[in-house]
Amino acid sequence: MSYRSGHHAEYPQHHPHDRGHAHHHRRAPVSHPAQVAAASQSDYTLVHAGKQVRIGPVVFWIVVGTVSLLGLWSAATATYFAFRDDVLTRLIARQAEMQYAYEDRIAELRAKVDRATSRQLLDQEQFDQKLDQILKRQTALEGRATALGSMPDVTGSIRLPARGPAATESASSAPKPSPISDTVIFTAPPDREARLESRSPVMANAQPNPSTKLAGVDSVLTRLTRSLDQVEARQIAMLSSAEETLESKLRRMRGVITDLGLDMGQIEAAAPKGGMGGPFVPVKLGAESGPFERQLYRISITRAQVEKMNRALSLVPYRKPVIGEVEFTSGFGVRSDPFVGRPAMHTGLDFRAATGDPVRVTANGKVVNAGWAGGYGRMVEVDHGNGLSTRYGHLSEINVKIGQQVKIGDIIGEVGSTGRSTGPHLHYETRIDGEAVDPQKFLRAGIRLSAG
Repeated sequence: MSYRSGHHAEYPQHHPHDRGHAHHHRRAPVSHPAQVAAASQSDYTLVHAGKQVRIGPVVFWIVVGTVSLLGLWSAATATYFAFRDDVLTRLIARQAEMQYAYEDRIAELRAKVDRATSRQLLDQEQFDQKLDQILKRQTALEGRATALGSMPDVTGSIRLPARGPAATESASSAPKPSPISDTVIFTAPPDREARLESRSPVMANAQPNPSTKLAGVDSVLTRLTRSLDQVEARQIAMLSSAEETLESKLRRMRGVITDLGLDMGQIEAAAPKGGMGGPFVPVKLGAESGPFERQLYRISITRAQVEKMNRALSLVPYRKPVIGEVEFTSGFGVRSDPFVGRPAMHTGLDFRAATGDPVRVTANGKVVNAGWAGGYGRMVEVDHGNGLSTRYGHLSEINVKIGQQVKIGDIIGEVGSTGRSTGPHLHYETRIDGEAVDPQKFLRAGIRLSAG
């Protein structure tokens, strides 16, 4: 196809096979040259396969524009399809990268949650372990307090928290114990499952860090532990004081027996034991026994020895036979006889007293003489065993009989002035194997014991 825009006139042309029929057509009239020139300036002729088509310039440019646009569209389409795979690949890679980043972020957050949960579980387990230790320690201290309370040699008291409904509050709300008091008040933790369930909404709502709360709970546990330390220290101090007191008392008792020249074995053998019995079960300390249990065991042995010595000393006349301030009118030893004025041996002590004042026996024993005895006047003699005996002379009244068992402090008579006496007083003697000894030796031993 081709087109022409010319300056010549167009004439009709006939196909060669139409020549034979030329007589059937009339020759077209010839156009004026001016008209031909005007037409040639504004029209375009398209020629294709010998055919000519005349079109106007507007149509021509429309066709040309359309063809151009189609060409550009074809080129753009070809370019798009050429680069489409690369674009899609980049988009997919970008989408995958974003998805991976999102999944990594989710995994990181999940790991943080797991670490936080694990940390909370670990902290909770540590808290439970500490609280269990405190509870066990409290139980041990309660047992120690009971053991100390049963000891008459220990003074003071140690109070521990009572277990009950009041102990079911949260440990974080436990009141701070007083640093002076021995009372320790703490509460048991809430149920563990409830605590584990309560942690999920805390993590989901991103509430403040729970480590602050755990730090507060640890502070409470620290204060409780410190208070229990104070209680334990006070218990040990009281136990040490009791042990020292008992050992000191036992040493004084043994010293008194030695100073008096008495036979420890004989006195202990003669000491009354009362009604006792039962199978022999030796005491054994377990391998887990601590210093407190060992010290308590030593104290128990010392106390048993002290009790044994007390029973033995109950037969030793080291007490005063009269009540009140001791005032002697005559001592033991050689003196001038008040009746004849010559030197004579005074075998006892004369206590100043008024007629009718009660006379008390100075040790446990048995009355072996109760009646008139020459210069003693009315006299009571008590046998305390182990060769020890005491005599009470110049009595105005006798309140016991021969063979009667008497105990320390029993009233055996009244002060008088019977026998060889110049006035109301009590003549008091102590004898060992029948020989008179200075009663002041026994009285000084009693002062030594009572001072301890």
